[in-house]
Amino acid sequence: MTRPAEQDAEAQCLLTLEGALDPRELPDLGAYSVKVIDGALGALVKRHGAAAAPLLHAMVERANTKTARTAARRVLYRMTQAGIVVSPSPALLAPPVIKRRAEQPVRAWLSGIDGTGSRAAWILFEGGFGGQLQLCSLILNDEAGILEAAGGSITKKRLEAELRRLREHQKLPWVESDPARACALVAEALALHEREHTDSPAEFSRWRRFFTDAPVEVDEPETGDVDEALLGRSAELLEFPELAGWFVDPESIHEDALALLQARESRLVVSDQIKAEREAAIVDAVIDRHLTPDARRRWRRRLREMALVFRSTGREDTARMASSVGAALADGERVARHIPFMRTLALRGLEMGAEVALGRAKLADVSRSPVRRARA
Repeated sequence: MTRPAEQDAEAQCLLTLEGALDPRELPDLGAYSVKVIDGALGALVKRHGAAAAPLLHAMVERANTKTARTAARRVLYRMTQAGIVVSPSPALLAPPVIKRRAEQPVRAWLSGIDGTGSRAAWILFEGGFGGQLQLCSLILNDEAGILEAAGGSITKKRLEAELRRLREHQKLPWVESDPARACALVAEALALHEREHTDSPAEFSRWRRFFTDAPVEVDEPETGDVDEALLGRSAELLEFPELAGWFVDPESIHEDALALLQARESRLVVSDQIKAEREAAIVDAVIDRHLTPDARRRWRRRLREMALVFRSTGREDTARMASSVGAALADGERVARHIPFMRTLALRGLEMGAEVALGRAKLADVSRSPVRRARA
């Protein structure tokens, strides 16, 4: 490049630099040689002195070509040697802003549902500062909302160890779940608190923001049509250890339990048929009184959720049986007292109530009330 051409290039480069003395937007100097940039920067310093320093520092840090970075570094050195203050601008001295990523649910686990309608939920979130993992541990109840909340930061290694311990020692099965669905269950519990004008535990306050955008509607598992053969065998469900605690709350049927006890211990000589009819009448009365529309909905939901658990643990036939009972309860025209599962559920509660009346069991130990159980 001839000297006049170099001078023209330096003049053009200088104009470009002067138009970008605010270092937030750096000029594109890719078309210029290091000699041209060096000359233009020298002229810039002669005109503007220390005011050029912020731009030079920004170029050293962020210029898009090595040529520009090298030239800016050289000129800063010359300024320092000449005694010119070359401190960067306050904006360049300020610590970098670390953006916080919103926490996102990445994995989740749900337990089976116990006889009080409670289940445990673990939801793993990733995000925040440094993308760290946060494990939220909750106890959710379909009548009382969130009963317990705990958790905190966790490493992947510790998480795997906790999951192994959980599978080895928990009575109820644990299955991995869609994290979005698990978050929806939490949002549903929060909506229940709002409807009932109750408060979630104080420990949940740190987790509340994690569920701000969670959908309230939970995807219902498919139930399909009622399989009458499976429905007829549905009392077998209550023989599984996962449903050992499923029965009608003895506290709510205390008088019926006493009536059953009296009928069974009566000294009157009556036929077995009359005794059976008397017992059946007591069970019918309990079902009719207990199975309100809300209770029917809760039992239906519990069965549908347990069908997912059974299916996830490789028990398809059991899952189909639970789904059939759920589908039967969803049919408002179907009489609940004709469903073997519901009859056994009621009879179990009556027998537990009888044990309490005889002093063989404590009500607090067999209560199906989530509030009473939480206090016990």
